[in-house]
Amino acid sequence: MKLRDFARVALLALVATAIEAGCRSAPRANVPEPFFFIQMSDPQFGMFTANKDFAQETVNFERAIAAANRLHPAFVVITGDLTNAQGDAAQIAEYHRISRKLDPGIPLYSIPGNHDVGLPLSSESVRAYRQAYGRDYYTFENHGVFGIVINSTLFKEPALAPAEAAAQEDWLRSTLASARGAGHQRIMVFQHHSWFLTDASEPDQYFNLPSVKRREMLELMKSAGVSHVFAGHYHRTAFGRDGPLEMVTTGPVGKPLGADSSGIRIVVVDGGTVTHRYVALDSIPVRVLPR
Repeated sequence: MKLRDFARVALLALVATAIEAGCRSAPRANVPEPFFFIQMSDPQFGMFTANKDFAQETVNFERAIAAANRLHPAFVVITGDLTNAQGDAAQIAEYHRISRKLDPGIPLYSIPGNHDVGLPLSSESVRAYRQAYGRDYYTFENHGVFGIVINSTLFKEPALAPAEAAAQEDWLRSTLASARGAGHQRIMVFQHHSWFLTDASEPDQYFNLPSVKRREMLELMKSAGVSHVFAGHYHRTAFGRDGPLEMVTTGPVGKPLGADSSGIRIVVVDGGTVTHRYVALDSIPVRVLPR
């Protein structure tokens, strides 16, 4: 984000020194109170040591969950690669053990990544994910956000689970078609793979979704009024725009693969404005909004 964006975030009371000192903003008549949510991605238990253990992932994820409990966001969304070894019972159990430490008053939305369903992807691996975690694509409503959760691996490798990929695409088309008509004012999509990292026309690569479907789905999302797509998978941060739609790629709670440290993204929604910032685990603010 540019410096002017950080200034805007400060005005919205995100990670501002004055707010951390206890400053309170004046009430605004007939305007919804701002709120924030937290995006985490790629806790990926086992990645640091190639599945020998997951000690560092435990430390990182516990720090992130403890921070969420202290900050108390409207919700937490975890955009995939919950574990590193697909179907590993110990890694799955550790993800559940720590995620259950989240304050029950804070909804948690888990999303499948390629390491959860795609090593390799199959109808059986999708069923196994659903048994371990629940639904792999769904919607939720929270604080005026209409969230659409996608199993992006079914768009990455649709030929490996054709029935499941077709069913999800039909569902997504129907969901997008009805979302705007239902009066939702803030529609966001959450998934593991990014549709693109910086440019909607960029070539296909490991860290984005195939262009053969990308343009079509982006147009459907924009026509439905989707403002943001939040993803992970890259283990670094990246940003791009396709007209009014912002593609936000968030770094990992787990092992980084670039300059960005392990961290979380804090997203502030203030009326029609959405601002966000990725913060390292050792730089999480004392508070976000005044309370």
